[in-house]
Amino acid sequence: MAETCSRKLVVEICNAKNLMPKDGQGTASAYVIVDFDGQRRRTKTKFRDLNPQWDETLEFLVQDPESMASEILEINVYNDKKTGKRTTFLGKVKIAGSTFAKAGSEDLVYYPLEKRSVFSQIKGEIGLKISYVDEDVPPEPEKAAAEEKKPDEAAVAPSEQKTDDAAAAPAATEEKAPEKEEEKKADESNKEAADQKPAEPPKDEKAEEAPAAAASPPAEVENPPVAHTEKAIQTKETTETEKRPDLGVSDLELRSLAGDRGRRAYDLVDRMPFLYVRVVKAKGANSEAESTVYAKLVIGTHSVRTKSKSDKDWDQVFAFDKEGLNCTSLEVSVWVEKKDGENCTETSIGAVSFDLQEVPKRVPPDSPLAPQWYTLEDSSENSPGNDIMLAVWIGTQADEAFQEAWQSDSGGLIPETRAKVYLSPKLWYLRLTVIQSQDLQLGSGPEAKAKGPELYVKAQLGAQVFKTARTSIGSSNPTWNEDLLFVAAEPFEQFLVMTVEDVTSGQPVGHAKVHVPSLDRRTDDTTESKSRWFNLVGDEKRPYAGRIHVRACLEGGYHVLDEAAHVTSDVRASAKQLAKPPIGLLEVGIRGATNLLPVKSKDGTRGTTDAYVVAKYGPKWVRTRTILDRFNPRWNEQYTWDVYDPCTVLTIGVFDNARYKQDEAGKPGRDIRMGKIRVRLSTLDTNRVYTNSYSLTVLLPGGSKRMGEIEIAVRFSCSSWLNLIQAYASPMLPRMHYVRPLGPAQQDILRHTAMRIVTARLARSEPALGQEVVQYMLDSDTHVWSMRRSKANWFRVLGWLSRAATLARWLDGIRTWVHPPTTILMHVFLVAVILCPHLVLPTVFMYAFFIIVLRFRYRRRVLLSMDTRLSYAEAISADELDEEFDSFPTIKSIDQVRQRYDRLRILAGRAQTLLGDMAAQGERLEALFNWRDPRATGLFVVFCLVASLVFYTVPFRAFVLGWGFYYLRHPRFRGDMPSVPFNFFRRLPSLSDQIL
Repeated sequence: MAETCSRKLVVEICNAKNLMPKDGQGTASAYVIVDFDGQRRRTKTKFRDLNPQWDETLEFLVQDPESMASEILEINVYNDKKTGKRTTFLGKVKIAGSTFAKAGSEDLVYYPLEKRSVFSQIKGEIGLKISYVDEDVPPEPEKAAAEEKKPDEAAVAPSEQKTDDAAAAPAATEEKAPEKEEEKKADESNKEAADQKPAEPPKDEKAEEAPAAAASPPAEVENPPVAHTEKAIQTKETTETEKRPDLGVSDLELRSLAGDRGRRAYDLVDRMPFLYVRVVKAKGANSEAESTVYAKLVIGTHSVRTKSKSDKDWDQVFAFDKEGLNCTSLEVSVWVEKKDGENCTETSIGAVSFDLQEVPKRVPPDSPLAPQWYTLEDSSENSPGNDIMLAVWIGTQADEAFQEAWQSDSGGLIPETRAKVYLSPKLWYLRLTVIQSQDLQLGSGPEAKAKGPELYVKAQLGAQVFKTARTSIGSSNPTWNEDLLFVAAEPFEQFLVMTVEDVTSGQPVGHAKVHVPSLDRRTDDTTESKSRWFNLVGDEKRPYAGRIHVRACLEGGYHVLDEAAHVTSDVRASAKQLAKPPIGLLEVGIRGATNLLPVKSKDGTRGTTDAYVVAKYGPKWVRTRTILDRFNPRWNEQYTWDVYDPCTVLTIGVFDNARYKQDEAGKPGRDIRMGKIRVRLSTLDTNRVYTNSYSLTVLLPGGSKRMGEIEIAVRFSCSSWLNLIQAYASPMLPRMHYVRPLGPAQQDILRHTAMRIVTARLARSEPALGQEVVQYMLDSDTHVWSMRRSKANWFRVLGWLSRAATLARWLDGIRTWVHPPTTILMHVFLVAVILCPHLVLPTVFMYAFFIIVLRFRYRRRVLLSMDTRLSYAEAISADELDEEFDSFPTIKSIDQVRQRYDRLRILAGRAQTLLGDMAAQGERLEALFNWRDPRATGLFVVFCLVASLVFYTVPFRAFVLGWGFYYLRHPRFRGDMPSVPFNFFRRLPSLSDQIL
């Protein structure tokens, strides 16, 4: 089947900024090499310029448009060897094909240059515009070429390989053409380009091998290129499946769903046997006009019926938990339901029985079992010849029919009890800069003339309202130049309303609206959005009340926090252009729970629990099915997430379902929290399965209460150790958080606004994820004053300071000769320091190396759960609990006491956050020596070993002098991003994720 369109990738190399000088003279002569799908292009060399401007457009042929999202565009920047001793590396950028924009919608994006290895010295960024163009290709020449090649293909290869030959030959032609074009451009720009290629990176070998592999006959190639193989496979499948549309999703994820994830599905949980019965339809059952037919399934005490239909076509699947069955036979009968006025009669027209010992088993990826016709046996023999079509098999929860089947352990087809996956809305920051206003039609009352106008601008987006500062002026042209920041969620609110109000008169001067979906989107701070004038509309008598000058844009370079900062699960920027490929895969198997306590009564006679689990990581929320009326439920469900940063946290909560039943007022109940756990991914070894049981503890007005245990299995798999190690040296948040940071108070307000937006959106899903569930998972109440949390943070600080007190006592013991051998060794060490000062640092780092390596044996091999003792939940008084569960604002006292009480809680809430941050710093340092994060500690161990060798060779005085000059270096040589040690320390785990 010939293709009717071709795709071309257009890469515009605009410029670069702040490159690292590499030519030995304080400058660099940079050129860019771009590789895509075996094709290579090169720009001209910009001599002696650390901020080069190329403005060159490079074009690449996309051989398979449908697999473009899985390709990687690699951009390497080099220093020309003519200006130095050799060609040196200046940085690289790798961009996933899923982020390419269609021609006309591309933006100038500055990508930070990445290192080729951990020890590379790279800085700067490169500005690119990337887009693709689809061009129509007439099918006639392709058909003619295919007909000409058929005789040659028949002579070279057998008939089975004709399709592969036809696909490989055009691919070879397509790859040779870019090579010729590349050589032509290189000769025009630089005569020595051919001599420089061998000194350039090893990508040359790949570029030379790709055309050779494509040009060789398929019969002689053992491993053809991936793009050609996929193209041939897709050509064979076009008659069976439709072409997949370009949805902007990564094909890497789609391939993993069909590849590794499919093979490893449900390998972290136990396989649960289910008896599946698919009832399709019946025939031969004579029914009158006012009668309906349904099928009934009976297994011991289990009895369920299909929907009543007049056409006898049901097509329903039923899944029975095999462990809960109390009979060895299944009976399927067909009934006719006839209504005669208010009376209703039901008549059986026959049944068919199955012995469960003879039911076949089916395990995916086996194809579904085909239904068969079975003759209904009628005891009355009045209507013989009735048949029913059904299929019966024994499978597991991995069966495709399980999710939509009637499930015996979760109440049948109740929507509120089914397993679901939810996605948080994509959040953006909306920045509104209020500049000034002109020609305001102000009031002319005596009060306004006496005091003068005092104006401010109020902006509203949905439920968010922010105001500028007040401005007292003598004219009608006030100026503010103030930024207001909002949280916008896709799909965006229609309008942002701006209102100019006069404080003296108490009346609005006028208002204007900004259409939010039409706003510009920017990814960095290098480009400013255009400012606009809007006419202000007053009342009916004043259609024109002046005009206002504003600048508004959607900030895509920030990550919008919607959860507590110390337990964040996603740090990616909002803009799709800044997305990076995932570094690993997180797999979670929710196995079951044991010894759950009853939380509600059933029929007023006994306690019961209808438990389900919610897991949240990044924007993806998963919710298991609800197991009704069991204190030891077994879910055995497995879910996966893509991991973009290893220093993130997975949150798992257990709840009792009260929404599938309505109260007397007809409203759904509120789900009851039963506890939650958190798992920090940096504490997990890669490609290792952690299967443990964790205690569920919840804080109630009567104190902390243990609700049972949950058993989960976790595996964090990563294919590239280099990407994982580089993540520890990169900043936690996107670049905009550091070059244009947000204030702590402003970020806290925006975080709680984002929480409310996420809560409202998930509550509008069907079935809804309750507000109480989302708030509990996001820790939305961490900012409220709590004496318990304050005490917990205080004792965390004391626990960290106790290490310093222990060291002081140890030194005092040496001074007082408590242990004479130790004191003698300290005398020897003091003499060694005086005589050989250059051995101090090597000895310290060598000691640290050996001590931490010895502690490797004592590292924790079991993941930690919530710690009630650390949370100070065991020794808390009733009055403090009453204060923590008190509503905000309080209703415990009179107005004056309430105001003081609320003010105290706000101030104390800030104090407890400060205490928590102070405690986290010490706990991060302690975690570095206790192997809590194996990778971070391993990196530190290697650093200690290397540092001991380096400081052995480098004189101490030279090191101190060099460090001093480096510390006092000119601001021109300073970067605008945090340093590597700072990023490394910020990524170390603390005990914040174990606080209730």
